[in-house]
Amino acid sequence: MRHMGLCLLVVMVILLPLTGDAQETKDYSKAIGVFKSSPQVQPFFKNCYGYALFPTVGKAAFVVGGAYGEGQVYRGGKVTGTAKLMHASFGLQLGGKAFSEIVFFQDKRAYDEFTSGNFEFDAKMSAVAVTAGAQAQAGSSGKSASATAGPKTGAQAETAYNSGMATFVHAKGGLMAELAVGGQKFSFQPL
Repeated sequence: MRHMGLCLLVVMVILLPLTGDAQETKDYSKAIGVFKSSPQVQPFFKNCYGYALFPTVGKAAFVVGGAYGEGQVYRGGKVTGTAKLMHASFGLQLGGKAFSEIVFFQDKRAYDEFTSGNFEFDAKMSAVAVTAGAQAQAGSSGKSASATAGPKTGAQAETAYNSGMATFVHAKGGLMAELAVGGQKFSFQPL
C-alpha cells in the first residue's frame, strides 16, 4: 500500500505542470470560448440559470485517484463566487489527465443545491488519450455523456439536464484509463 501512495504522489507531481500555469488556470474567457464553440453546448448557455466553470482540473491515479480544480460560479452572466472541485476514487485506474469542466444549472433549485456543497457518489468508465476522449458517467446525480475531438473543436456528445444539472468535459491532455468508484465534492465561496 505504501508503494501505491508513492506512485500516486509521483503521478501527481508529473501532472502539476498541466495544472500549474496560473495564467491558463485563471483564463476563464478562453475556457468559456471553447465550450461556446460547441453547437451541443451553446443552447445551455442561452437557457441556463447559471453555471460553474473549472478551466483546468488535474487528475492522477494509480488504483487510488484524485482530482482537483478551481473555478468560478456564474448566475445571470455574472460571477457570484468561487468553487473548488475535489474528486477521490478507487478502482482499476492508471494515468493522469487535465480537462476543463462546466456544470450548467437549469434552475434556482439546482444552483442552490450546487452552491450548498453537496457530496455526490458516482461510478464511471472513461478513457482520455492526449487531446481526444470519451467519457460516460452514471451515478446518484443521474447519467451524462461527453466526448471531445480536441482542444480546437470542443465538439461534445449530445446530453440533457439530469436532476437540474448538465456537465460537459473538454479534454486538454494526458493519458488515463479507469473503471472506478468515487465521490466528487464541490465547495462554494460567495463573493
